[in-house]
Amino acid sequence: MPRCQIVLPARLASTRLPEKLLRRVAGKTILQHTYEAAGKSKLADRIVIAVDDHRVAEAVETFGGTWVMTSPDCASGTDRIAEVARTTSNVDIFVNVQADEPEIDPKVIDLVAARLMDDDAADMATAGTPIRNERLLTDPSCVKIVMAWETEPKSRAGQGRAVYFSRATVPFVRDGVRPCHLDAEPPLFWHHIGLYAYRRDFLEWFAASPQGTLEQAEKLEQLRAIEAGKRIVVVRVEAATPGIDTQADLDAFTKRLEGLPRT
Repeated sequence: MPRCQIVLPARLASTRLPEKLLRRVAGKTILQHTYEAAGKSKLADRIVIAVDDHRVAEAVETFGGTWVMTSPDCASGTDRIAEVARTTSNVDIFVNVQADEPEIDPKVIDLVAARLMDDDAADMATAGTPIRNERLLTDPSCVKIVMAWETEPKSRAGQGRAVYFSRATVPFVRDGVRPCHLDAEPPLFWHHIGLYAYRRDFLEWFAASPQGTLEQAEKLEQLRAIEAGKRIVVVRVEAATPGIDTQADLDAFTKRLEGLPRT
């Protein structure tokens, strides 16, 4: 079994909700909530938080986490994880869990990691969920995946390969989107969930490669891999867990947490 490590890229700066990772809900920071949720993964051996500011490092130490200082100039979370990989030995698979997702499902982490472990030809793995709501198709904050379905005998049923990622409505339906397109099975439209698993050698390649034209245009780091012909496999999950991007997201998370039974 390949050794697997979760890395939370924890960049302090955030535009829409300043220093959101240090915001506190029910006595814990958003970062701690995410760390504890990710810690329920069964495949990962350990969790490391990739920080870019000593204030985040100090917050990590308050709840007993492990941190690695990375450059504030990293262009993406994947670049930040590549920095961690260069200082980490005896790890084969690195899983990128967004630090602002306190409700991340650890089962999804394990599904994505296992998908990469099971496909020797894959460079990285990620997750997607079917889009059944037409409103999401035109929302640029909802990143879409154009999917190709695997036909090889060794492939798991219902698993796909990413052909492209976009903020636009893709694939484009020439005659207009109808209910049958939203209800299609396998689904035609996919919402990308920003959780990744990478092999060590892929991270080395990624960090050494310049941003391509597609990545610069869409501001989506996974397009660096697509443009270079890398193989990205996708696991299906039925729902995306909400992240914390705005004050409204934070308020909604607080309300959901307050509704949970105390343990």
